[in-house]
Amino acid sequence: MTVAPRRLESYVCGSWTPGTGEGQLLLDAATGDPVARIDSSGIDFAAVLEHGRRVAGPRLRAMSFHDRAGMLKALGLALMERKEEFYAESLHTGATRPDGWIDIEGGIGTMLTFASKGRRELPNTRVLTDGAVEGLSKDGSFVAQHILSPLQGVAVHINAFNFPIWGMLEKIAPTLLAGMPCVVKPASQTAYLTELCVRRIIETGLLPEGALQLISGSVGDLLDHVTGQDAVTFTGSASTGRRLKAHPAVIANSVRFTMEADSLNASILGPDAGPGTPEFDLFVKEVTREMTAKAGQKCTAIRRVIAPRAHVQALVEALGERLGKTALGLPGDAATRMGALASLEQRAEVRARIRDLQADAEIVAGSPDEVRVSSGDAERGAFLNPVLMYCDRPFAATAVHEVEAFGPVSTVMPYDTPEEAVELSRMGKGSLVTSVFTDDPAVAEEIVLGAAPFHGRVLIGNRASAKTSTGHGSPLAPLVHGGPGRAGGGEEMGGIRGVKHYMQRTAVQGCPRLLSAVTGRWIEGAAAQHDVHPFRKSLAELRIGDQLVTASRTVTLEDVEHFAHFTGDTFYAHMDAAAAKANPFFEDRVAHGYLIASFAAGLFVEPSPGPVLANYGVDNLRFLTPVYFGDTLQVRLTCKEINPRANAEHGEVRWDCQVTNQDGAVVAQYDVLTMVAKHWPPEAVA
Repeated sequence: MTVAPRRLESYVCGSWTPGTGEGQLLLDAATGDPVARIDSSGIDFAAVLEHGRRVAGPRLRAMSFHDRAGMLKALGLALMERKEEFYAESLHTGATRPDGWIDIEGGIGTMLTFASKGRRELPNTRVLTDGAVEGLSKDGSFVAQHILSPLQGVAVHINAFNFPIWGMLEKIAPTLLAGMPCVVKPASQTAYLTELCVRRIIETGLLPEGALQLISGSVGDLLDHVTGQDAVTFTGSASTGRRLKAHPAVIANSVRFTMEADSLNASILGPDAGPGTPEFDLFVKEVTREMTAKAGQKCTAIRRVIAPRAHVQALVEALGERLGKTALGLPGDAATRMGALASLEQRAEVRARIRDLQADAEIVAGSPDEVRVSSGDAERGAFLNPVLMYCDRPFAATAVHEVEAFGPVSTVMPYDTPEEAVELSRMGKGSLVTSVFTDDPAVAEEIVLGAAPFHGRVLIGNRASAKTSTGHGSPLAPLVHGGPGRAGGGEEMGGIRGVKHYMQRTAVQGCPRLLSAVTGRWIEGAAAQHDVHPFRKSLAELRIGDQLVTASRTVTLEDVEHFAHFTGDTFYAHMDAAAAKANPFFEDRVAHGYLIASFAAGLFVEPSPGPVLANYGVDNLRFLTPVYFGDTLQVRLTCKEINPRANAEHGEVRWDCQVTNQDGAVVAQYDVLTMVAKHWPPEAVA
């Protein structure tokens, strides 16, 4: 019995909405059978954007970073429970199980990474401070602080066909963490997998209404309605990206536009990495993997293989042998090592680009026209065997540095010096990633520093990292994903860097008291309160600006010598008066910096059991004025920032610690970090 293809719907303005037209028929990449129909006609795209701005935006912005991070974590865990359903649907895209793992669990893992980084690296507030307070007056009454706040529009994410889940989740995770709603437009060819994932997301009920909307099909006049508070991201061909970037509304409203486009990524075999070395074997394995994973349909796949001329013949033979063993067939078969391209149209496109590349290069392994499959129908499925090409004169060539065959195709090209290898890598005019396989530090330095300005990421592969390396083609949530020039000039992910893309940086000027109210963080010159010792206050009682000014303590010769012998720190400036005086920074023997910090703790710590549970470090410790025998120290400790943890009975408190001498000069300045109970005693919780 023939099963009718399911009709994809858009999720807009709070409901699942089918298109009003017949739509485009989508076929299984490996079998050619109908899978779905897609159509977005009849949708009011202006209303879609307005729904995100009006309904979801205020709700997301009312949440703290920790609230949003918790939401992402719960969502990621819920999606992980449903992963087998996504794997089953992913087979229609031509992806094998390992290919699907990159897309499905890789995408969910990216969301969970952003959730974790949001909890660990961002405060439990709704605004970020950016950098230090800038003093603008001599008396400290006029200062400035850069802040980051969420844009009050919608982020429109237009994605490519090759990663229907990862491509969505890696974009919406930092967007939602920033506090901005999203509209996702997947590429039509594999949109059925994105639509299924969005359905499961909406079913969880974890997101505020309007935080995530989906367009299944064309975006119509959507971009006509974007404003300066919106953002647009695009992954796909450079020609389409340039057209979208030049949209009149995008230009007129200075809409933030991030593009990830065509990328002729390179991998370089170091001159030291000849046959018989671990690096040569790793290189062959990596190039083969990047050619065959997702059938070469990865924006980070290796397109240009740059190798020492002396090793080219051995390399071509090793790659040809390994690629020849790649079992091509139905993605669900256990014996299959490479599945199909996304569509028959995509296969025709790759074959056309191979013909373009033949202007500069010859085929040395594989055939674009003779398809050998271990299962499936070679004509109904979009199968294509890996094709390895060789360009003997790459500096005289054009096509190999301009044409991307978005499939299992790579071109080997020789170099004679590391300088030439760098130059060849640059001839791609900017890419997402390049890699160099070497065990020679001098080679690594020359090639990485030479290539880095032209690439968004550089991987160094060698024997030491072989077991743990994530490889050339794996974008990672903490690292930027993007590249200059041809690659689009954008950056995605990059940890908290990616979150900030959806926020506005604003310089706020004023008096310390009012700036502190805006940022929720105490700054020098703001109001301070003195009553109960701050260490006796739980988070329920503690307030920004709670301050303690301690008694004083005089530093003696005996203190310094005891500390030196007790710790083993007998540095000459502490023990030898003549040597200390010869030092341009000191007038005589000085106290240890860590002795000062230890004495400061002894002055401000309240020793009884109480709400302060632990000291877990200091930030920005600086010793500013030398301390000599007879100097008297005093501490001013101020509650600077409070970050309660959502799912714990404690939170982090940051304290401004300033140590001064008898003349009022600051001798040490730093932040003390403590864990403090939300209530004390614990049984005081209602």
